[in-house]
Amino acid sequence: MTDSKVRAEARVATANASKYLQQLCKHFQHKLPAEFDAAVGSIAFPAGMVRLAADGKTLAITLEAQSDQELDRLEDVVARHLARFAFREELDVQWQGA
Repeated sequence: MTDSKVRAEARVATANASKYLQQLCKHFQHKLPAEFDAAVGSIAFPAGMVRLAADGKTLAITLEAQSDQELDRLEDVVARHLARFAFREELDVQWQGA
């Protein structure tokens, strides 16, 4: 068996990229290892790693997992929480394989 990982990326257009990056990391750091500042963040889930980067108009999200099933789980968890935090705007999260 190989040690290859599967990846997915999304670039979400929003003027609140830094705010959402910090909200996601703060939310999950209560139960998972998370590091962040206003521009970059990471969250270590049992299913894999989530990396976030924010600029003035885009939130870039990179997911890395050991299997397609774990990647699907990460995509779902991150997108659902992001939608909950961004309830005032409709974000378009489109995952792309990397």
